[in-house]
Amino acid sequence: MILIPKCKMDWFFQRLHREYISQPFYRSGFVMFSLAMLVSLLVFPVLKSLSLQLHSAITGSYVSGYHSMALINCPNEQVAKDIARAIMEKRLVACVNILPKSSSMYYWKGEIEDTTEILVLARTRTSKIPKLTEYVRSIHPFEVPEILSFPVDQGNPFFMRWIDDAVLDD
Repeated sequence: MILIPKCKMDWFFQRLHREYISQPFYRSGFVMFSLAMLVSLLVFPVLKSLSLQLHSAITGSYVSGYHSMALINCPNEQVAKDIARAIMEKRLVACVNILPKSSSMYYWKGEIEDTTEILVLARTRTSKIPKLTEYVRSIHPFEVPEILSFPVDQGNPFFMRWIDDAVLDD
């Protein structure tokens, strides 16, 4: 089938397609370009993380989100102390604060519960949060313990380095 060009641009695009795009050299170039773009998109998060860590090491600045604060609710002070000591001994956290009783209200199995709980605040590396969560779930008396974490945006750089020293590497 022969297409009749309506204008000179149609003729140009038909000729371009037939002579250049259809040649294997240009097709392989397109495939290579597509693969390069795909690889760069997949590797970008890793490169970004490495560049931030390198920048932090060179300048001494803090990388936002590298450390986290974990909140763990416990039914009483003894359980809070036991959990705090256990996560400290496993070097999953650098330090903990056990806050006095707080009043809690929540839905549980269709009913509103009104209890007192003890809050444990723990400081650690963000990379340790999954292990911390798994370990606390294994020793916590609640069926569904409250374990929340929040990334630290800013803080005393000396304190952040101390957390790094206190928490074991993977």
